[in-house]
Order: sequence, then C-alpha cells, then structure tokens
Amino acid sequence: MKRTARRWYEAWQRTRLGTRITLGLGALALVVFAAVGVTTVGIMHGYLDRRLDEQLSKSQNTQLPTLRETHGSPQSVYSWYSALYSVRDGVATPEPGGMLPGDAQQLAKIAADAASGDVTRNIYLHDDGPYRVRACPVDTDSVLLSAAPQGDLNGTVRQLVWVEVGAFAFALAVLVIVGRLVLRRGLRPLADMAGTAHDIASHDLTANPALPVRASGSGGGVEVEELRTAFNVMLAHIDTSLAAKTEANDRLRRFVADASHELRTPLTSIRGYADLFRYAAANEPAEREAHLTKIREETARMTVLVDDLLLLARLDARAAETPLRPERTDLAELAGDAADAFTAGRPDHPLTTSLDTALVDADPLRLRQVLDNLLANAAVHTPPGTAVHVAVAVEGADAVARVTDAGPGIAPADRERIFDRFFRVDDSRTRSGGGTGLGLSVVQSLVTAHGGTVSAESVPGRTTFTVRLPLARSTR
Repeated sequence: MKRTARRWYEAWQRTRLGTRITLGLGALALVVFAAVGVTTVGIMHGYLDRRLDEQLSKSQNTQLPTLRETHGSPQSVYSWYSALYSVRDGVATPEPGGMLPGDAQQLAKIAADAASGDVTRNIYLHDDGPYRVRACPVDTDSVLLSAAPQGDLNGTVRQLVWVEVGAFAFALAVLVIVGRLVLRRGLRPLADMAGTAHDIASHDLTANPALPVRASGSGGGVEVEELRTAFNVMLAHIDTSLAAKTEANDRLRRFVADASHELRTPLTSIRGYADLFRYAAANEPAEREAHLTKIREETARMTVLVDDLLLLARLDARAAETPLRPERTDLAELAGDAADAFTAGRPDHPLTTSLDTALVDADPLRLRQVLDNLLANAAVHTPPGTAVHVAVAVEGADAVARVTDAGPGIAPADRERIFDRFFRVDDSRTRSGGGTGLGLSVVQSLVTAHGGTVSAESVPGRTTFTVRLPLARSTR
C-alpha cells in the first residue's frame, strides 16, 4: 500500500505544472460544490419538513374543537391517513370512520404515546413508503392521528439533488477546460524560457562562448515578466563571464607561449656560450672570460624576465598575497632619485624635472620601479639626444607623475596594446635593445595595485605617460 502511494506521488510529481494546477483547481471546486450541494439539500429538506409539520398541525388544530364535542370521524386532508383513537390503559384502538393503512400497528403505538402530549415521528409503511405522523390528544382518552406521505417531499429533494449534480458537473467541466486553456496560455512564456534553456544547452560553448539566444516574448503577468527579465539578466551575466573566461584563457595561452619563447632565447644563448666556454677552456684559454661574461649577461637578462613574471603573477593574485609594503612616501623625492639614476646611466638623453611635493601611501620600492621603467622606456625607444622631462604635481585629490619624451611617438595602432604583456613595437622594441616587453605591463599592474591609473598620450614629437595615485589621507 505504501509503495503504491509512493508510485502515485512520484507520478504526480512528474506531471506537468499546468495539469497539476488544473487538477488541483478541479478538486477544490469539487469540494466546494459538494459542500454547497449538501448544505442546499439539507436546508431544502428541513424547510419542506417544517412546512409539512405546519400543515399537519394546522389540519389537526382545525378539527380539534369539533371532535371534542362530537367525537365523530376525522376529516381526511390531501388523501392523508387520519383516524381518531381511543386510548385506555396504554392501548390505542381506532374509532370507526377513520382512514388507515392495512398495517396500522405503528400508528396505534404512536397514538398511545400521544395520550400525554403531541408526538411527531417519521415511519415507513411497507406498502406506502415513508410517512410523517403527528398525533395530539383530543381529550383525556382520545387521540387524533394524521399521517402525511413524504414521497413527494423526498421526490422534490431528489430532483434538487440531480439538478445540483448536473449543474455542478457542468460547472466543473467548464472550470477545468477553461482553466486548462487559461493556464496553458499563461504558462506559455515559461515553456518559451524552457525552450531557450534547451537551445543554450545544445549550443557548443567550447567553440563559441557567446550565448546566441535570450528569452523573448511578452505576457504572462508581472511575475512571469520579472522571471523573464531575471532569466535574461542571468544569461547576460553568464555570457559576460564566459567571454571574460575565454579572454583570460586566451591571454594565459599567449602569456605562456610568450614567456616560453622569451625564456628560450637566453637559455639557448647560455647553452651556446657554455659550449663555447668548454671549447675555449681546452683550446683558447684567452676567450674563456669573454664567454663567461656573455653567460652572466644572459643570466642577468633571464633573471630580470623571471622577476617581472613573478611580480606580475603576485600582483594578479594580490588577494592571497600582496607584494606591496605601503608607507608614507613623497612621490617627488622618488622621482628625483629616479631622475638622478637616469642621468647617470643615460647621459645621451638630456633630462629636466619639475617636482612638487606629493605625499602618497605607497610602497616606495615599487613606485621607484614604476618611474625607472617609464624612464627606461623613454630612453630605449627614442634616439640618442632626445629630451626627457619628469614632472610631479598635485591635481585635486591625486598625485600625478608624468614622464614625457620628444621622440617619434607611438603609432595609433600600437597605442592600445602598449600595456599588454610581451608586446613590442616592431621598429623600436627589439631584443637587441634588451627589452622583454614586460616593463609597461609591470607599470600598469603596480599602479593599479596602488589604486591608481596609468595612461599614455602620443603624437609625433611628444609622448607622455601619466601616473595618477591617490594622495595620502591626511593631505587631501
């Protein structure tokens, strides 16, 4: 039994929502109709019983005065059974002239019980059916009894029951059919959204991460419209997330490929110079120092590359481990130190400065790295003799550092990618110049980690890199 009930429940759970709602409405309507029908029939049956009792009472009360005087035969009203009983010692005996059925024992018992007061009962006569019987005393030893058939009354009630059953059955059928149609129309937007979900499931996201469909249409009410909007917002979010993930994966693949390529170059050089060193150690001792110098240069280059890669990786994962150690720092002082180092190391590029005090909460080592990279970028990608200018100022709530050179500028096609990792402008960023293509990427990541921004503006004869950092809190 329990297993059967569970199977029925599981089958009910698998039924479509519209069908379940329709059947639920039908069951609820059936209960309501049954309650209304039973109440109506009960009220009608009680009303007819009271009317019949009133008729019996009225008929008997009309005859009582005459019967007390004459003790004659009672009148038969509406073809009812009627008789005058003489009651002695608890036994009722019908007087002549009355109208009684063939089996009158039940009537005689009721007449005997009525000697002490009015009695009203329902009886069933085998040949005639149900009767309503009323008996009342005429005097001390006489009782008037009247019995009215209930067949017509019960027939009226049965007819009412059938009328109600037919009317309620018709109303229930209309309710179920119309309700099913209304629900199907109302749930159609949900079916459309389900179709959209199936379309998305059949779409190959590995080949194209863009979700090609959205839930469209209208209708269904406010709730369905809210669901449709939420569904489309979710799809848009998934679409954006997939696009971002695909872009991140593409960037990772490019990054790994570029990093592998960049590391392979110095490793190849080191291996070649190591072979030459081994040959020179056996045949040309005078060349050993030169080969060792080349090996050290390539090792230093690879170390710089690996350090930049590690720094970028730590900045990308700064939520887990931050490489910054912020403290109160004067950006102008850092820019002055970087300018002095640039002048000493790049005497072929005349440098001018314009430095105003600008206090920031930042890691001085990393900010110095930002300024050194920007100055090195200006020197590497401009011809000797190109003027370079470093400026630090306070603009609103920001400390602003600008590195400007008078070089040939950056092509518009390359300007959007200069902060990409391993990106080089073909005519200037060559491996022979020693660049790795990570300098500006490191600059952007470090500035972003400090809560600032970096931008580049370039026209022929003037290129400016602008770094904006928030001022220290107490200086705002």
